[in-house]
Amino acid sequence: MNKTTDQSEKMDRMYRYQRYFYDLTRKYYLLGRDALIREMDVKPGDRILEMGCGTARNLILLGKMHPDIELYGLDASEEMLKTAEKMAVRAGMDHRIHLQPCLAEQLDYKKTFGLDAPFDSIFFSYSLSMIPPWREAIQTALANLKSGGQLGIVDFWDQQDLPAWFRKLLTWWLSKFHVKHQPELFDFLNQLDGIEGDEIKIDSIFGRYALKTILYKRAAS
Repeated sequence: MNKTTDQSEKMDRMYRYQRYFYDLTRKYYLLGRDALIREMDVKPGDRILEMGCGTARNLILLGKMHPDIELYGLDASEEMLKTAEKMAVRAGMDHRIHLQPCLAEQLDYKKTFGLDAPFDSIFFSYSLSMIPPWREAIQTALANLKSGGQLGIVDFWDQQDLPAWFRKLLTWWLSKFHVKHQPELFDFLNQLDGIEGDEIKIDSIFGRYALKTILYKRAAS
């Protein structure tokens, strides 16, 4: 079994039934998703991709806010994408939301979606903490992003400003869903700032429960 098949099957096993009630439960602890979407600089005609789009909840919200953009989503779980397709149809956006099964680190805008140019914006919403090769996923996103485009991230942080018992409980709970906070993410993003982007600002959500940032890819000189 190759890496792609193994990861995809793991996600399918986990979401085969969870997908039916995923959005109802996640809204209570996936904090900052809507704030990231509101803060993205979106222009008419933009092509925006979510890495790990799940049920397409975030793409549908973006589509309602900006009726003149094209939306794309990839996910490792084909089971989850079945729900995403149904949600897009229900929202009347199936002609604007384009979905493909794919691992984040294997994205290629030409091969995956048949596009002739990189994306204007790419974002991760609580998906990096479920992607073992998360560094490669970020680097792949940047490689598929146009010069001057934006990379948005919201995900779990270290909860250092919250009680120790809460951190321990959250870590235990998230492990049940193969979710793991990456302590190196903060430093990695700051390193990228000097290589790939302009000035980056990392915002704390609820006592470092989560972090939120938008990095603009440096325009070609």
